Amino acid sequence: MPITFDDSPAGIDWVEVKADLARDDFDNGRSPEALKLSFARSQHVAFARDGNRVVGVARLLSDGVCNAYLLDVWTESSHRRQGIGSRTVRMLAEQVPGQHIGVQTDEAADFYRSLEFRPQPEFMSLVVGNWLDNEANSS
Repeated sequence: MPITFDDSPAGIDWVEVKADLARDDFDNGRSPEALKLSFARSQHVAFARDGNRVVGVARLLSDGVCNAYLLDVWTESSHRRQGIGSRTVRMLAEQVPGQHIGVQTDEAADFYRSLEFRPQPEFMSLVVGNWLDNEANSS
């Protein structure tokens, strides 16, 4: 069955996606409900499906003017190196013409370079309080 791509979270089993992320060592601790909320609150989302099974995701936060931030780009390990990650990133990039898209990565710099991302001098971050200790993760 061919891989299909869309921007609709309809029919996604977030418990299954969370389990797949954990199995691929891509789980950052969000509950399935918080993961669903992260995608629901994002301006743009992309999903890759093999039948009904989600095998790739990505999401983009944007101010709609000049800056966007790419997050949660994942392709299931059994489906990697087939262009799925590239396609989801390009789908999102097409939604924000004229905007600067930032991404933070520890292990996928070569992948992002292949998509014409360029290193920036520094990236800094701050976690307010304890990581994931908030209302979205209380359930």
